[in-house]
Amino acid sequence: MGTEPWYRGLVWLDYRLAVLFLVVIPLILLIWAFVQKAQPIQHLLIIYLRVASLLAITLYLLIAQYPVGFISGLIARILIPISLWFWIDLNDEIDYQQDGALKLVFTSWRWATTFYCILGIVALVPSIGCGFSDAAIKSSNCQVWLEAPLAYKDIFHANTKAPFLGVLGIIGLIIYLIYLSYFVIVRLGKQGRSATEQ
Repeated sequence: MGTEPWYRGLVWLDYRLAVLFLVVIPLILLIWAFVQKAQPIQHLLIIYLRVASLLAITLYLLIAQYPVGFISGLIARILIPISLWFWIDLNDEIDYQQDGALKLVFTSWRWATTFYCILGIVALVPSIGCGFSDAAIKSSNCQVWLEAPLAYKDIFHANTKAPFLGVLGIIGLIIYLIYLSYFVIVRLGKQGRSATEQ
């Protein structure tokens, strides 16, 4: 079976931080922004959640132990910071918004998430080989990244077969890629870096 990877604790810490920074805090901020009618922050968070949905897709791919899950996870860490800073009009509106607790917390979260994703990219690079081979994914170095997704399955999908969840992940990935392609090929050419232009 091989020796236990020394970084197992760090991998679990990464998953816990992902839940906090990439799921819990942005959902709280979105509710807060709706309550305060802070439309630029609302808009940016909705864009962020659409982009970050690739992480949920990745989770289901990893439950089924599909190597592509390692690739989609890495791509998600790259796309998330881009989605937070790409839009010139939203950045300007947020900068000019009146200072307050929401703006401070949102800005702090945006910077923290950016640095977290950069660190996540660095952490995932040594395991990128797991994404290209069914044989490699069975190694202890790759299996340690699957422990948290399998624990998630045991909690939320205990009676569902992993291959079925993997099929859901593949369908989600195909839909995601279609939308991403449409954005890059069609919308980006029309709107540029404006999120609000129709």
